[in-house]
Amino acid sequence: MTTDSEHPPHGGNPPSPAGPDVVSTTPGDEEKAGSKYSAVFAVAEFRPVFAAHVLSVLGYVFSQVALAVLVFERTGSSFLTALVFALSFLPYALSGVLLSGIADRYPARRVLVSCDLLSAACVLVIVLPGTPLAVLFVLVAAQAMIAPLFTGTRAASLADILQGDVFILGRSLIRIVTQTAQIAGYGLGGLVLVWLTPRHALFVTIGTFLSSALLLRFGTRDRPARVTGGGAMMRQSLASSGALLAHPRIRALLLMWWVPPMFFVVAEGVAAPFAHEAGAGSAGFGLFLAAMPAGTVVSEMVAGTLLGPAARERIALPLAGVSLLPMVAFAVHPPLLVGVVLLLLTGLCAAYTLGMDKWFVQEVPEDMRGRAMSLLGAGMMTFQGLGMTAGGLLAEWTPPYAVICGAGALGTLSLLPVLRSVRRSRVPLARAASTTPV
Repeated sequence: MTTDSEHPPHGGNPPSPAGPDVVSTTPGDEEKAGSKYSAVFAVAEFRPVFAAHVLSVLGYVFSQVALAVLVFERTGSSFLTALVFALSFLPYALSGVLLSGIADRYPARRVLVSCDLLSAACVLVIVLPGTPLAVLFVLVAAQAMIAPLFTGTRAASLADILQGDVFILGRSLIRIVTQTAQIAGYGLGGLVLVWLTPRHALFVTIGTFLSSALLLRFGTRDRPARVTGGGAMMRQSLASSGALLAHPRIRALLLMWWVPPMFFVVAEGVAAPFAHEAGAGSAGFGLFLAAMPAGTVVSEMVAGTLLGPAARERIALPLAGVSLLPMVAFAVHPPLLVGVVLLLLTGLCAAYTLGMDKWFVQEVPEDMRGRAMSLLGAGMMTFQGLGMTAGGLLAEWTPPYAVICGAGALGTLSLLPVLRSVRRSRVPLARAASTTPV
């Protein structure tokens, strides 16, 4: 369950004044709005943002399938195949921490369009004939340097477009798009690669990034930068990261966002060798990768449609606590279809993220939106990259099913103290305004 790094940004400060296209909710309306995704699409400016996200994520996931198959065919190495995925995550740490200030110091639309264009340029060089494997890895890493700036800026700007519980459901829709795109991209990507070469398939990604840039440029408002000045950007970015991590409640929530995905993605990182052992080929590889995102989509849609904000908060910690347990069942060395069902069950626990969204909203100050979201994304994607790398390395000597089982067991044990920290920090820190980072 590769998790989109964009999450609800604004905190306890009053929200920005609503523009003409902004839907706002009052406390009395919040429970009602919490069960209606249609309220999100009623906001005109959200629609092009949503369409751009559909295109860019679908193209990105499709490229991941193409790159993984390309590398596995050329090298036969589980480690190098997992490294393709991992390099999409690991540079997040450097970019998300050192450059997070860009998300607040420059107009959001300019940052978003520039990121899309730069990403398209990276993929264009990858598809050039004769591109060496080492250069391919460097370009994947370069694209990953751009991604946290894009997702952090978009997460922050989304709070300028949506208000109240409509914003929480907007965040849920963004995640649903990410997971649905994984289903389509991984599932269809595995089938399409039966007829297309991986390099030809990567042209789809270039088109989606360019289309996303056009939608954001002409479909969103040109808002000014959230902050101005503030000294050297890297120094300010580092100071902001330190302030956020020093806040006990925010630190606990960040760890809750970071730890589970680190173990979820182990299954994705060893998907190619698992499918190969099962004799399933590219189609089986795509089906295996699509299972967890499918469960995630169902889980979030049910929680967002049938449950109100209070109920989403109540189920967050229990669902997170059991989310990795289906992966432990890989100990029995299941066939491909049983493995698909187990990953589907893991994805069905993803509704815990809606409750986490609201908690993060309540803690992060408004003027730190972009930096907080970039840090969150940097940590999440870095931990996922580490998880994929470790899983792929272990799969060189250990059967893939055993690697997935171990990730589920170790992940559950690692998550328990994090959940305890989130629970303990909730009441006292919600009342301690003096601890809010500034």
